[in-house]
Amino acid sequence: MKLLQICKKFPFPVKDGDSIAVTNLGKAYSQLGVEVTLLAMNTSKHPVDVNALPKNYAQGYKAVHFVKVNNNLSINAAFINLFETIPYHVTRFINNDYRKRLIEILSSEHFDVIHVESIFLAPYIETIRQHSKAIVLLRLQNVEHEIWKRVADLTEFPLKRWYLNFLNKKLRRFEIESISQCDILLPITNRDLRIFRLLGYRGQAIAIPVGLDASKYVIDTEARTQKISIGFIGSLDWIPNQEGLKWFLENVWRNYSKNIELHVAGRNPPDWIKNLRMKNLIFHGEISDASAFMLQHPIALVPLFSGSGIRVKILEAMMLGRVVLTTTMGLEGIHATDGEDVLVANTEYDFQSKIDLCIKNPKLVHQIGKNARKLIENDFDTLKITSEILKAIEIFKIEETKKIKTP
Repeated sequence: MKLLQICKKFPFPVKDGDSIAVTNLGKAYSQLGVEVTLLAMNTSKHPVDVNALPKNYAQGYKAVHFVKVNNNLSINAAFINLFETIPYHVTRFINNDYRKRLIEILSSEHFDVIHVESIFLAPYIETIRQHSKAIVLLRLQNVEHEIWKRVADLTEFPLKRWYLNFLNKKLRRFEIESISQCDILLPITNRDLRIFRLLGYRGQAIAIPVGLDASKYVIDTEARTQKISIGFIGSLDWIPNQEGLKWFLENVWRNYSKNIELHVAGRNPPDWIKNLRMKNLIFHGEISDASAFMLQHPIALVPLFSGSGIRVKILEAMMLGRVVLTTTMGLEGIHATDGEDVLVANTEYDFQSKIDLCIKNPKLVHQIGKNARKLIENDFDTLKITSEILKAIEIFKIEETKKIKTP
């Protein structure tokens, strides 16, 4: 089987959730005998110096192609988009050079399957149909319009809230139209799949979470005696991360009196995060090794109140034996139990009491970390997950053959 995987961000180095999801899936396809070619955008928002990457960065891929894409935010473009059909979130990824490169690849080589990563690349499905007879998979890591609805609900400034609600409605219409264009829909959770069904999707679909390779995550055997500290790591240009961190700092950390450190790391932080001055708060900015950062702090903080899909940093933290302290929303798509595999908090009191629990009971911290590792190994193995996609492809082929044979 020959497969073309297309994505909206160059997935190297493998540091954030998008990169981990794309790279692990590509490697798993290859390990299962699929010949994989990658076409990625190298965007101005998340640029990668491809000349500085190691020679073996593309291990598992037959070929890697990339196209530079300017997707910087523009106030003028956002205003003009008010009068356009396709939402501004999506138009930032529509690029003629990328489309031309896609056509060149499809015209020069036969592919059995095209794996489209993200709803933001759905406008290219029409181009794929024009130049290929391949089966089209559409992988969705979120219900995007739901994210922006939640963000809008948390926004206090009236004009901004109106604009976000306007974008949310436009994005919802676009998602409904786009999901109908693929052959197999691959949402990241069963919950997201139910939402897409309610939105009218009637085709073949299977919930496929992000997969991890357990061998890449070495658990900390000294966690039992490690000093308790809290680590927050995530992309700080993602609005749900900003909103959650801001809420935690203002409602929990500002009033917390215990002598414990909170370490915050992430790329592209806004000025208000970089300029924070609070007791026992250490800001690191972008770091080179997320796993090393998480291993330094037994508690992994993920205070999310908006968003959708699965949070890869939660999976990684659990794989590393960390105690994830998150909200009910943050735990979506992960079948973990509060007090056994994770700690769940939704209010100021909940967060403070769960931190107190960790400080008073180091043995519980160690046990929850062990349970977390076991759960992720069982439920999020990348080869097992990718095998399910290949099964879905074979089922689709069988069904299509039946349609042809039926008079």
